[in-house]
Amino acid sequence: MKSVMNILVIVITMVACETDKSSTKQTIKKEDSMKKVLFVLTSHSKLGDTGEKTGFWVEEFAAPYYFLKDKGVVITLASPEGGQPPIDPKSKDESAQTPATKRFIQDEETQKLLANTMPLAKVDQADYDAVFYPGGHGPLWDLSENPNSIKLIESFYNNNKPVAAVCHAPAIFKSTKNTDGTPLVNGKKVTGFSNTEEEAVGLTDVVPFLVENMLKDNGGIYSKADDWNSYAIKDGLLITGQNPASSEKVAALLLEELK
Repeated sequence: MKSVMNILVIVITMVACETDKSSTKQTIKKEDSMKKVLFVLTSHSKLGDTGEKTGFWVEEFAAPYYFLKDKGVVITLASPEGGQPPIDPKSKDESAQTPATKRFIQDEETQKLLANTMPLAKVDQADYDAVFYPGGHGPLWDLSENPNSIKLIESFYNNNKPVAAVCHAPAIFKSTKNTDGTPLVNGKKVTGFSNTEEEAVGLTDVVPFLVENMLKDNGGIYSKADDWNSYAIKDGLLITGQNPASSEKVAALLLEELK
Protein backbone atom coordinates (compact mmCIF):
# COMPACT_ATOMS: atom_id res chain seq x y z
CA MET A 1 0.00 0.00 0.00
CA LYS A 2 2.84 2.34 0.92
CA SER A 3 4.61 1.67 -2.36
CA VAL A 4 1.39 2.38 -4.27
CA MET A 5 1.02 5.72 -2.49
CA ASN A 6 4.62 6.60 -3.32
CA ILE A 7 3.99 5.84 -6.99
CA LEU A 8 0.85 8.02 -6.97
CA VAL A 9 2.82 10.90 -5.42
CA ILE A 10 5.49 10.57 -8.11
CA VAL A 11 2.89 10.48 -10.91
CA ILE A 12 1.03 13.51 -9.53
CA THR A 13 4.29 15.39 -9.17
CA MET A 14 5.30 14.59 -12.76
CA VAL A 15 1.90 15.70 -14.09
CA ALA A 16 2.13 18.94 -12.13
CA CYS A 17 5.61 19.61 -13.47
CA GLU A 18 4.51 19.00 -17.04
CA THR A 19 1.52 21.33 -16.52
CA ASP A 20 3.83 24.05 -15.18
CA LYS A 21 6.16 23.58 -18.15
CA SER A 22 3.25 23.81 -20.56
CA SER A 23 1.95 26.93 -18.85
CA THR A 24 5.42 28.51 -18.96
CA LYS A 25 5.78 27.70 -22.65
CA GLN A 26 2.38 29.23 -23.39
CA THR A 27 3.33 32.38 -21.47
CA ILE A 28 6.64 32.68 -23.32
CA LYS A 29 4.91 32.09 -26.66
CA LYS A 30 2.33 34.79 -25.84
CA GLU A 31 5.03 37.29 -24.85
CA ASP A 32 7.01 36.53 -28.01
CA SER A 33 3.94 37.17 -30.17
CA MET A 34 3.16 40.54 -28.56
CA LYS A 35 4.16 43.56 -30.60
CA LYS A 36 6.85 45.78 -29.11
CA VAL A 37 6.93 49.52 -29.80
CA LEU A 38 9.62 51.96 -28.77
CA PHE A 39 8.49 55.46 -27.75
CA VAL A 40 11.19 58.14 -28.08
CA LEU A 41 10.66 61.41 -26.23
CA THR A 42 12.64 64.65 -26.24
CA SER A 43 15.18 65.62 -23.58
CA HIS A 44 15.13 69.32 -24.52
CA SER A 45 13.46 71.73 -22.11
CA LYS A 46 14.32 75.29 -23.28
CA LEU A 47 11.94 77.14 -25.59
CA GLY A 48 14.59 78.95 -27.62
CA ASP A 49 15.68 82.24 -26.05
CA THR A 50 12.29 83.00 -24.49
CA GLY A 51 13.27 81.87 -21.01
CA GLU A 52 10.23 79.59 -21.04
CA LYS A 53 10.17 75.81 -20.74
CA THR A 54 9.16 73.22 -23.31
CA GLY A 55 9.45 69.47 -23.73
CA PHE A 56 6.99 66.85 -24.92
CA TRP A 57 3.23 67.44 -25.12
CA VAL A 58 1.38 65.18 -22.68
CA GLU A 59 -1.55 64.36 -24.97
CA GLU A 60 0.80 63.30 -27.76
CA PHE A 61 2.36 60.76 -25.41
CA ALA A 62 -0.66 59.66 -23.39
CA ALA A 63 -3.20 59.17 -26.20
CA PRO A 64 -1.08 56.81 -28.34
CA TYR A 65 0.50 55.17 -25.28
CA TYR A 66 -2.80 54.04 -23.79
CA PHE A 67 -4.33 53.24 -27.18
CA LEU A 68 -1.51 50.80 -27.93
CA LYS A 69 -1.12 49.50 -24.38
CA ASP A 70 -4.82 48.67 -24.15
CA LYS A 71 -4.44 46.64 -27.36
CA GLY A 72 -1.71 44.50 -25.77
CA VAL A 73 1.31 46.25 -27.27
CA VAL A 74 4.45 46.22 -25.11
CA ILE A 75 5.90 49.75 -24.91
CA THR A 76 9.42 50.81 -23.97
CA LEU A 77 10.27 54.47 -23.31
CA ALA A 78 13.52 56.13 -24.36
CA SER A 79 14.99 59.63 -24.72
CA PRO A 80 18.34 61.09 -25.80
CA GLU A 81 19.58 61.58 -22.23
CA GLY A 82 17.52 58.92 -20.48
CA GLY A 83 15.64 59.51 -17.25
CA GLN A 84 12.74 61.95 -16.97
CA PRO A 85 11.88 63.75 -20.23
CA PRO A 86 10.73 67.35 -19.72
CA ILE A 87 6.99 67.99 -20.01
CA ASP A 88 5.80 71.14 -21.74
CA PRO A 89 4.10 73.08 -18.90
CA LYS A 90 1.39 74.34 -21.23
CA SER A 91 0.29 70.76 -21.94
CA LYS A 92 -0.72 70.56 -18.28
CA ASP A 93 -3.19 73.45 -18.63
CA GLU A 94 -6.82 72.58 -18.03
CA SER A 95 -7.65 73.50 -21.63
CA ALA A 96 -5.23 70.83 -22.88
CA GLN A 97 -6.71 67.96 -20.88
CA THR A 98 -8.27 64.91 -22.52
CA PRO A 99 -9.39 61.52 -21.15
CA ALA A 100 -5.91 60.17 -21.91
CA THR A 101 -4.06 62.98 -20.10
CA LYS A 102 -6.36 62.66 -17.10
CA ARG A 103 -5.64 58.93 -17.02
CA PHE A 104 -1.92 59.68 -17.14
CA ILE A 105 -2.17 62.08 -14.19
CA GLN A 106 -3.66 59.24 -12.11
CA ASP A 107 -1.30 56.58 -13.44
CA GLU A 108 1.64 56.33 -11.01
CA GLU A 109 3.01 53.21 -12.72
CA THR A 110 3.39 54.92 -16.10
CA GLN A 111 4.79 58.06 -14.46
CA LYS A 112 7.51 55.92 -12.86
CA LEU A 113 8.33 54.36 -16.23
CA LEU A 114 8.50 57.82 -17.77
CA ALA A 115 10.90 58.99 -15.07
CA ASN A 116 13.31 56.23 -16.06
CA THR A 117 13.46 56.29 -19.85
CA MET A 118 16.28 54.40 -21.51
CA PRO A 119 19.13 56.47 -23.01
CA LEU A 120 18.91 56.35 -26.81
CA ALA A 121 22.51 55.21 -27.07
CA LYS A 122 21.52 51.91 -25.43
CA VAL A 123 18.56 51.19 -27.72
CA ASP A 124 18.76 48.39 -30.29
CA GLN A 125 16.27 48.51 -33.15
CA ALA A 126 16.27 44.71 -33.30
CA ASP A 127 14.37 44.56 -29.99
CA TYR A 128 11.28 46.34 -31.35
CA ASP A 129 8.69 46.13 -34.10
CA ALA A 130 8.16 49.87 -34.56
CA VAL A 131 9.11 53.29 -33.18
CA PHE A 132 6.82 56.18 -32.21
CA TYR A 133 7.84 59.80 -31.59
CA PRO A 134 5.46 62.01 -29.55
CA GLY A 135 5.73 65.71 -30.27
CA GLY A 136 5.95 68.93 -28.33
CA HIS A 137 8.40 71.68 -29.33
CA GLY A 138 11.36 69.91 -27.72
CA PRO A 139 12.12 67.56 -30.66
CA LEU A 140 12.81 70.59 -32.89
CA TRP A 141 16.02 71.19 -30.96
CA ASP A 142 17.34 67.76 -30.04
CA LEU A 143 15.72 64.84 -31.91
CA SER A 144 15.98 66.61 -35.27
CA GLU A 145 19.77 66.43 -35.06
CA ASN A 146 20.52 63.68 -32.51
CA PRO A 147 22.86 61.16 -34.21
CA ASN A 148 21.51 58.22 -32.19
CA SER A 149 17.95 59.08 -33.18
CA ILE A 150 18.87 59.53 -36.84
CA LYS A 151 20.69 56.19 -36.90
CA LEU A 152 17.80 54.50 -35.10
CA ILE A 153 15.14 55.79 -37.50
CA GLU A 154 17.14 54.78 -40.55
CA SER A 155 17.71 51.35 -39.01
CA PHE A 156 14.00 50.81 -38.35
CA TYR A 157 13.11 51.94 -41.86
CA ASN A 158 15.80 49.86 -43.56
CA ASN A 159 14.65 46.79 -41.62
CA ASN A 160 11.08 47.23 -42.87
CA LYS A 161 9.70 48.52 -39.56
CA PRO A 162 7.26 51.44 -39.20
CA VAL A 163 8.35 54.89 -38.03
CA ALA A 164 5.58 57.11 -36.61
CA ALA A 165 5.64 60.74 -35.44
CA VAL A 166 3.03 63.33 -34.50
CA CYS A 167 2.76 67.14 -34.47
CA HIS A 168 6.29 68.61 -34.06
CA ALA A 169 7.88 65.16 -33.91
CA PRO A 170 8.15 64.84 -37.73
CA ALA A 171 11.12 67.14 -37.07
CA ILE A 172 12.96 63.82 -36.73
CA PHE A 173 12.98 63.60 -40.53
CA LYS A 174 15.10 66.72 -40.95
CA SER A 175 18.36 64.80 -41.36
CA THR A 176 17.32 61.18 -41.90
CA LYS A 177 18.32 59.67 -45.22
CA ASN A 178 17.54 56.80 -47.54
CA THR A 179 20.36 54.44 -48.45
CA ASP A 180 20.91 56.46 -51.63
CA GLY A 181 21.46 59.65 -49.61
CA THR A 182 18.15 61.31 -50.41
CA PRO A 183 15.93 62.57 -47.56
CA LEU A 184 13.85 59.80 -46.01
CA VAL A 185 10.60 61.69 -46.67
CA ASN A 186 11.45 62.48 -50.29
CA GLY A 187 8.45 61.56 -52.44
CA LYS A 188 6.46 60.39 -49.39
CA LYS A 189 3.07 61.67 -48.25
CA VAL A 190 3.58 63.31 -44.87
CA THR A 191 2.07 65.79 -42.45
CA GLY A 192 3.09 67.60 -39.28
CA PHE A 193 2.44 70.79 -37.33
CA SER A 194 1.43 73.36 -39.92
CA ASN A 195 2.82 76.85 -40.43
CA THR A 196 -0.57 78.35 -39.61
CA GLU A 197 -0.79 76.40 -36.37
CA GLU A 198 2.72 77.54 -35.39
CA GLU A 199 1.69 81.10 -36.16
CA ALA A 200 -1.43 80.66 -34.03
CA VAL A 201 0.65 79.72 -30.96
CA GLY A 202 2.97 82.67 -31.61
CA LEU A 203 6.21 80.72 -32.02
CA THR A 204 7.02 81.12 -35.71
CA ASP A 205 10.03 83.31 -34.91
CA VAL A 206 11.10 81.22 -31.90
CA VAL A 207 11.42 77.71 -33.31
CA PRO A 208 14.63 76.76 -35.16
CA PHE A 209 12.60 75.73 -38.22
CA LEU A 210 9.01 75.18 -39.29
CA VAL A 211 8.01 71.53 -39.58
CA GLU A 212 5.84 72.07 -42.65
CA ASN A 213 8.60 73.94 -44.51
CA MET A 214 11.24 71.37 -43.60
CA LEU A 215 9.15 68.44 -44.82
CA LYS A 216 8.50 70.21 -48.11
CA ASP A 217 12.17 71.20 -48.49
CA ASN A 218 13.10 67.54 -48.01
CA GLY A 219 10.82 66.51 -50.86
CA GLY A 220 7.90 65.36 -48.73
CA ILE A 221 4.41 65.56 -50.22
CA TYR A 222 2.91 67.61 -47.41
CA SER A 223 -0.81 67.82 -46.72
CA LYS A 224 -2.93 68.95 -43.79
CA ALA A 225 -6.45 69.40 -42.48
CA ASP A 226 -7.87 72.62 -41.09
CA ASP A 227 -5.95 73.87 -38.06
CA TRP A 228 -6.40 71.76 -34.90
CA ASN A 229 -8.45 69.07 -36.64
CA SER A 230 -7.35 65.46 -36.43
CA TYR A 231 -5.34 64.37 -39.48
CA ALA A 232 -2.88 61.52 -39.98
CA ILE A 233 -1.43 59.87 -43.05
CA LYS A 234 0.51 56.68 -43.79
CA ASP A 235 2.82 56.21 -46.75
CA GLY A 236 4.57 52.88 -46.64
CA LEU A 237 6.45 52.65 -43.35
CA LEU A 238 6.12 56.35 -42.52
CA ILE A 239 3.16 57.43 -40.41
CA THR A 240 2.69 61.08 -39.45
CA GLY A 241 0.08 63.20 -37.67
CA GLN A 242 -0.58 66.93 -37.88
CA ASN A 243 -1.23 68.05 -34.30
CA PRO A 244 -2.10 66.87 -30.76
CA ALA A 245 -5.62 65.88 -31.81
CA SER A 246 -4.07 63.49 -34.36
CA SER A 247 -2.09 61.45 -31.81
CA GLU A 248 -4.46 58.52 -31.38
CA LYS A 249 -5.13 58.34 -35.12
CA VAL A 250 -1.39 57.94 -35.72
CA ALA A 251 -1.32 55.13 -33.16
CA ALA A 252 -4.26 53.45 -34.88
CA LEU A 253 -2.48 53.55 -38.24
CA LEU A 254 0.65 52.18 -36.59
CA LEU A 255 -1.25 49.29 -35.02
CA GLU A 256 -2.85 48.54 -38.38
CA GLU A 257 0.60 48.39 -39.98
CA LEU A 258 1.84 46.01 -37.27
CA LYS A 259 -0.96 43.45 -37.77
